[in-house]
Amino acid sequence: MYRSHTNGELRQSHLNQDVTLSGWVQKSRDKGFIIWVDLRDRYGITQLVFDAERTPAEMMEKARKLQREFVIQIQGKVIERESKNNSIPTGNIEVLVEKLIVLNESKTPPFTIENETDGGEDLRMKYRYLDIRRNPVKDKLVFRSKVSMEVRKYLSNQDFVEVETPYLIKSTPEGARDFVVPSRMNAGQFYALPQSPQTFKQLLMVGGMDKYFQIVKCFRDEDLRADRQPEFTQIDCEMAFVEQEDILQTFEGLTKHLLKEINGIKVEDFPRMTYDDAMQTYGNDKPDIRFGMQFAELNEVAQHKDFNVFNEAELVVGIAIPSCASYSRKELDALVKWVQRPQVGAKGMVYVKFNEDGSFKSTVDKFYNQEDLAQWAEKTGAKPGDLIAVLSGEKNTTRAQLSALRMEMGNRLGLRKPSEFAPLWVVDFPLLEWDEETKRYHAMHHPFTSPKAEQIPLLATDPAAVKANAYDLVLNGNEIGGGSIRIHDKATQAQMFDYLGFTEEEAKAQFGFLMDAFQYGAPPHGGIAFGLDRLVAILGGQESIRDFIAFPKNNAGRDIMIDAPAAIDEKQLAELHLAKVEKK
Repeated sequence: MYRSHTNGELRQSHLNQDVTLSGWVQKSRDKGFIIWVDLRDRYGITQLVFDAERTPAEMMEKARKLQREFVIQIQGKVIERESKNNSIPTGNIEVLVEKLIVLNESKTPPFTIENETDGGEDLRMKYRYLDIRRNPVKDKLVFRSKVSMEVRKYLSNQDFVEVETPYLIKSTPEGARDFVVPSRMNAGQFYALPQSPQTFKQLLMVGGMDKYFQIVKCFRDEDLRADRQPEFTQIDCEMAFVEQEDILQTFEGLTKHLLKEINGIKVEDFPRMTYDDAMQTYGNDKPDIRFGMQFAELNEVAQHKDFNVFNEAELVVGIAIPSCASYSRKELDALVKWVQRPQVGAKGMVYVKFNEDGSFKSTVDKFYNQEDLAQWAEKTGAKPGDLIAVLSGEKNTTRAQLSALRMEMGNRLGLRKPSEFAPLWVVDFPLLEWDEETKRYHAMHHPFTSPKAEQIPLLATDPAAVKANAYDLVLNGNEIGGGSIRIHDKATQAQMFDYLGFTEEEAKAQFGFLMDAFQYGAPPHGGIAFGLDRLVAILGGQESIRDFIAFPKNNAGRDIMIDAPAAIDEKQLAELHLAKVEKK
């Protein structure tokens, strides 16, 4: 038996008990006549004591040779600790060691395995197995497990059935790029790794499963950005014989359950906002509603003066930033430069100080008088002491730029508090979006999303006006889930493929199996998929997903611990029909 107790378990109630413990040496303190060793495992730390008066000299010498991260086993007696440590649960006791076995020695780790470490991110990712020993990482992985268990508990109690779908599937042209896997037995042919189990979960509904879920790994070969992984995990769900309201109620219930069980927070019914309102009010379709700074369109009060920058703009829009009228010229210049960065892309920014005495001071005073600026304040809801920030230009671009500024100021002013949770449903998305590069419409969600039933005739005359029977769940400015009611009849699905530019042959080649299934009594159905990585991070009070993943990739999509991706040898390439072995 390697251990009778864990290193986070012993208390004063265990005094005088003989125990066996195992773990890693966190650190040791040698005072000559007495040696203390902190022994660590996943559950906590126990202090061991080697005392010259009570410990044989041979064991004292053995204890002096212990280094950080040695794996050891000890047997000893639980005694009361003279100098208590209230910062750890085991701080009232220690173990007087009677037997010491070194199970495995360790090299000196490349960084300190403490809560606060001296290891940089790249170094810690290279030695991720050591990083996991640190409490901040270990605790996040335990937290993720707890969230997953609560998801399974809730959905199982709602009669959902967990079903595994295939990882080796067929590549499709819609959406992001697929990761492809060459087939050795089928020369020149390839599997794809799933971006989502979308068609399989629809087929499960045709198969009568009624309520399906799966915590599933998905893959997208996209250009990587910070905090985006090429492989990610979804809570994938589908239901039969449902309308949109059934889906919203069920998965609002799941989110409430997680907030209550994981965070101890009770949340009222989630507000709902249309996509159009979200874009007009916040500039994006996943607004953080924990704070204000709502957009105010200023065209009617800012144009038709002598300021051509505004007169020539499609949209003039502003926000009131609370309590920032006191910003210095240096701080304001820095803010203007911030919106001019390539990541935001604004050409400039007009600002107005709404002074405490009720007067206004702006960068455009030569064009606008105090009465004009008072109208801006009224539109934006600004109060004395606030700063009004105004951008202008093409409608969609300008809204995106102002949204970036709003979120940045929310962060700077401490308005995006991790302990506060503000969920929101965004509904009534456009069904299609125009792609200038390909000069055709693409599905905003995916080709299987149902249009609003009453708007199907508009597909022939005004495709851009058609709304989808789709919905996103937003939490604290992050999309944590999205889904839709699906098309469940062959005729409508064929019509959708046609509007998306598929020929009949292409649609049959790519999705013929689904179209065939619809001929055998497909029920009305719909579903949703949550991004588990993002959901866990937000519930954990953070927005970075990386530490909630056991073995993440870096920003270049590489696993620097195992050095992947990597080249394979010529023999493997030849077996996969990707290259020929040169004969000598």
